[in-house]
Amino acid sequence: MKIKSVGIKGFRGYSSPIEVEFSDLLVLVGKNDIGKSTILEALDIFFNEGKGSIKLDKDDINKRNSANGDDCIEIWVEFEELPGSIVIDASNQTTLEAEYLLTANQTLKVIKRYQKAGKEKVLIEAHHPTATGCRDLLLKKNSELKQILHNKSLECPDKTKNSELRQAIWQGQDDLQLQEVEIEVAKIDAKNIWEQLKAYMPLYSLFQADRKNSDGDSEVQDPMRLAVKEILGDPSIQAQLNQVASTVKSRLDDVAAQTLIKLGELNSEIASSLNPQLTDTESLKWGDVFKNVAIAGDDEIPINKRGSGVKRLILISFFRAEAERRQRESGLPSVVYAIEEPETSQHPDHQRALTAALISLSKAPRTQIVLTTHSPEIVKQLQFDDLLLIAGQAAQDIRRVRQSELPYPSLNEVNFAAFGESTYEYHNELYGFIEAEGKLGAFRAGQSTMAYKKLNRDGSIVEMQIALTEYVRHQIHHPENTANRRFSAEELHQSIELMRSFIQANR
Repeated sequence: MKIKSVGIKGFRGYSSPIEVEFSDLLVLVGKNDIGKSTILEALDIFFNEGKGSIKLDKDDINKRNSANGDDCIEIWVEFEELPGSIVIDASNQTTLEAEYLLTANQTLKVIKRYQKAGKEKVLIEAHHPTATGCRDLLLKKNSELKQILHNKSLECPDKTKNSELRQAIWQGQDDLQLQEVEIEVAKIDAKNIWEQLKAYMPLYSLFQADRKNSDGDSEVQDPMRLAVKEILGDPSIQAQLNQVASTVKSRLDDVAAQTLIKLGELNSEIASSLNPQLTDTESLKWGDVFKNVAIAGDDEIPINKRGSGVKRLILISFFRAEAERRQRESGLPSVVYAIEEPETSQHPDHQRALTAALISLSKAPRTQIVLTTHSPEIVKQLQFDDLLLIAGQAAQDIRRVRQSELPYPSLNEVNFAAFGESTYEYHNELYGFIEAEGKLGAFRAGQSTMAYKKLNRDGSIVEMQIALTEYVRHQIHHPENTANRRFSAEELHQSIELMRSFIQANR
């Protein structure tokens, strides 16, 4: 499965519903405390159910909604690239389409609601039968389905399989009255449906920029644990583990048999059989065996004892290795890597290396990357389709980055809009565009002027009046001229805004 879109309502700063369209590589840009990390953390809650990096609590409920009596947090994920067949009743193969668990657009939409930040209620929004006698079949037991079949005088070749009973009932109805409805799949009678569906969902791993630098820091260990999950999901490894479990069971049976013989010698009336009670092979938690996985560097020094910069370098190397591995190997589970501010503690060269690794990794099968960044260096390596601008916490404030306000695509414009970054490079870009359009005269005509001392080649100085933009441009290109006051950061920003406004007005 692959994430198509994610929605949030009532979680932290998002009081009203917002929805984010996903892609193989999605980079969230915007100013601090605007809600970028909230989206990543909502996904951690959704996928890892409190066993990941984020634990849901009442402080996560949107304060405005709570004041109005709405204490419900809602997170939903819509999936595409769905499995061709699934198992939702014991070992019976069926399909999401045959069970009417898909939306009208043939996607799987799973909704989780957390009343008062408590236990989740899990629902599937689907284009589902609502006709009398055909609704809620997924929530019914085998005996109830047989009774419906009997009442409708319908035939079913195998009445032991719930999926076949449901198909027989639906096929026997002239009009199913399909409508968009919510099916609660975490109820007692339908709990197995949800447990089975979870097995098809992507692994989700969140790497946070602000993890504590302590002995318990798992920033580097987390990738290793994710690798363990993937390795244990390999069918050949599963077969070997099942063989281990069978061998243990066989030897325990021998121990029990020998114990029974000796028990019979003492008192044969106590028991006629002794059967070892083991957890089903499918339910064994092999991952717990490796839960303390860790890595050490030179001289066996644990990596979590090293500085944050070193740990991030190892994280970069992990993603570079994963990019190659996932491109090379087949049959790997779907995975979503979420990374907060990967530029943290890194030299620009390392930022570029990490960005290249993440771009490569996003092109691997069954792999999606979502990250937040404040790094103009990272933004400049991306495509416009990769970027999502978070300008606020209302639906209209979240938009894909295209050409924005300018008539040409500019990643400098993205950095200006997202981070308020006023750079010499962007100033030169805007000035060059106006000059290329032949509109410098018109642009200068509308501006007030300021005093500027021009340094001639012979060393003489000429005093003149020029516009702010000319003042800034001359100083950028002629740092050797120290006869003038250096422009301020505010003046650089103002000059950029003047050029942007002129370009917008003259498109």
